[in-house]
Amino acid sequence: MIKIKIVDTNPKVFIIILNWNGKDLTIECLNSLKGIEYDNYQVVVVDNGSTDDSTTVIKEQFPHLLLLENGANLGFSAGNNVGIEYAIAHGADYIFLLNNDTIVDPQVISALMEASTKYPDAGIFGSKIYYYGSSEKIWYAGAQWFPDKLRFEHIGQGKIDNGKDWQDIRETDYICGCALLIKADVIKQIGMLEPKYFLMWEESDLCYRARRSGYKSIVVPSSKVWHKISASFSGGDKAPHYQYFWWRNRLLWIERNIPFSESFKLYPLIARDIFRQVRNYLSPQTTSQDRLRSKAALQGVQDYFLRSFGDCPSWVRSHIK
Repeated sequence: MIKIKIVDTNPKVFIIILNWNGKDLTIECLNSLKGIEYDNYQVVVVDNGSTDDSTTVIKEQFPHLLLLENGANLGFSAGNNVGIEYAIAHGADYIFLLNNDTIVDPQVISALMEASTKYPDAGIFGSKIYYYGSSEKIWYAGAQWFPDKLRFEHIGQGKIDNGKDWQDIRETDYICGCALLIKADVIKQIGMLEPKYFLMWEESDLCYRARRSGYKSIVVPSSKVWHKISASFSGGDKAPHYQYFWWRNRLLWIERNIPFSESFKLYPLIARDIFRQVRNYLSPQTTSQDRLRSKAALQGVQDYFLRSFGDCPSWVRSHIK
């Protein structure tokens, strides 16, 4: 009797999930992946040196899952790079970076792959992202860089998805790193995530590097994810380490991605923002928590100019509750 070998015809997608002391988040995310309607993918969990029992629990509940253990907190960039490197070495056609604080729709991968076929000039694809616990409230449906504000803003953020707006595939300035699909060939050409960032701004850096190499970034609204916003930050965007990374890495991102002829115009705005933080830090009316946040922001600015990248100073994290 001749045995017929069934060969997967769909491209191979590696789903990379980074875990750091977040076993409950990761387990919920992994459970949601069981419903994915795509027939050629592999899930890889990368543990960033968790100090809780994350690895034990994940292994117990998902004994056949591939778990890579870094042994240290390498940050979002370098931690994910471990998974990306493994995926490429094992024949990945696409790599899907997925935050562990998300749950996914069954069509999350198939919708992205369909868009990849329709838009061959795109290299990076992203899901529409909703607030966790609010099935139709949008957090991300694309993003736009505003030089006068020195930041990206999410399209559709806070709006209720009415089934009419934010439904079209569109080019976007960057794809949010919590649900980002990239062609392996693009990674091979432009490189992986920049480890200097450690955390925050690294995905926008990746998208801009891809753009300079001729690849578009597009958001695919039919690919849906629900996100527990800033679950990795105790205190959310008000946390001292959030402020530290946001301020330091914004400067690094501008340096790496905005031409000097344009970035030169941004530095007066940056100086203005820094002055506001100094004034806030020195003001007797400032609360202790606000002063701490300003101190962390200013530390981030200082470390940028001192070329001190990677993780934040220990005192910044020591205030996390």
